[in-house]
Amino acid sequence: MNTADKAREMTGDLVAWRRDLHRCPEVGLDTPVTAAYISEKLRRTGIEHRGNVGGSGIVGVIRGAAAGRTLALRSDMDALPIREETGLPFASTNGNMHACGHDAHMAMLLGAARLLHDNRSLLKGNVKLIFQPGEEGLGGAKRMIEDGALENPQVDAALGQHIFVTEHLLPGQVGIYYGNMMASMDRFRIKVIGKGCHGAMPEAGIDPVVMAGQLVTSLQTIVSREISPLRPAVLSIGRIHGGSAFNIIPGEVELEGTVRALHQEVREKIAARMGEIVRGITQASGGSHEFIYDFGYPPLVNDPGFTGTFGESARKIVGEKNVVVLPVPSMVSEDMAYYLEKVPGTFYELGGNPNRGKSFPHHNPRFDVSEEVFWKGTAVLAQAAFDWLEKNSAL
Repeated sequence: MNTADKAREMTGDLVAWRRDLHRCPEVGLDTPVTAAYISEKLRRTGIEHRGNVGGSGIVGVIRGAAAGRTLALRSDMDALPIREETGLPFASTNGNMHACGHDAHMAMLLGAARLLHDNRSLLKGNVKLIFQPGEEGLGGAKRMIEDGALENPQVDAALGQHIFVTEHLLPGQVGIYYGNMMASMDRFRIKVIGKGCHGAMPEAGIDPVVMAGQLVTSLQTIVSREISPLRPAVLSIGRIHGGSAFNIIPGEVELEGTVRALHQEVREKIAARMGEIVRGITQASGGSHEFIYDFGYPPLVNDPGFTGTFGESARKIVGEKNVVVLPVPSMVSEDMAYYLEKVPGTFYELGGNPNRGKSFPHHNPRFDVSEEVFWKGTAVLAQAAFDWLEKNSAL
C-alpha cells in the first residue's frame, strides 16, 4: 500500500474537517461540540471509541488483524480565548479561535484513523487514538492518563505532532529532535508581607517594595550563577503588584512568574532555591512571605530510539531532505510531555507556513496554516504506526 497516495486522496476531506472544526472552537477541558464532531466521524468510519475521558476527551482503538503492541497517536482539541481576525470564510464568530493549529491536528489524526482502520489487516497490533482537550495550560493530558487513556489496551509508545509556522521548517517538512525537546512549565506566586506606613516615615514600617526589588535581582542569579549554562533554564517574573498611592508604603507586594527548564533536576533545584531566597530576604528585612510553586507540565523528552525509527517512516512520505533534525530545543511547553513520561515516543513538528506573504505566529488573532500539508501529516502518522508495530511485532 502506498500510504502517501492514500492520504493525498483524502485532501478534500481533511480540509473540510479542519474548516468545520475551525468554525466551532472551544476552550479548556469542556469541548462538547468538538467532541461530538470527532465522535461522529469515528462512528462513521467504524472505529470503537469512548468519550468524556478526562473531560471531553475521546479515546478510540483500531485493532489490527494480528496481535501485537499498542501505539498511541495523540491530537489536542482545545482552542484559545482569542477573537479571530483572519478574515477567512470559515472564521470563528464565537469569540474563541483555533490559533495554535489544533483544528489541523484533529483533522490529520481523523485522516490517519480512517487510513489505518481501512487497512487494519496490515496492522500487527493496535493503534490508540487520543483526542485531548485542555492542552492550553490545563494539563488535559494528565487528566486523560488518570482516566485510563493509556490502558485497555495498555499503550507501549506514543506519537504526537504539531503544525508549526516557523522559519526553520518549510511547508510539509518534518522536524524531529532527539532527547529533551521542550521545557517544563511551572508557575510561582510570591507575596512579600511587610508593614505599611507613610512614605515620609519609612522607619515606621517594613517596606515590601524594597524586599520585592531585592527578590527580582536575587532570583535571577539562580539561573545565571547556580545552573550550568549547558542546562537551559528561564526564570521570568511577569507580574508585580503592590500599593495604591504614591506616598504610601504598602503592606504587601505580590509577584508572579514562570520557570522553564529542560531537565527535571534543574526545575526541582530552582524551586528549592527560590524558596530559600524568598525566606532569607524577607526574614532579613523583618518581613514575612507566602510562596507557592506549582509544578506544571514536565520537560518533554523524546526517546532517541523511537525518534530514529519515526524519522525513517517520515522519510518514506516526505523524502530524505525533508526530515530535518531541529537545531535547538524550545523553552516553550507542551503537555504531550505527560504521555512521554509514561511511555517512550516522540513529538514532532510539521512545517505549515501558509506562504501567503507575511505569516503570523501561534496565538495571534491572524494565525493560519497551510492546508496543502495536511495529507502529509496524515500520511506520516499512519506510516509511523504501520512501521513501528511491524518492527515491534516480534518483541
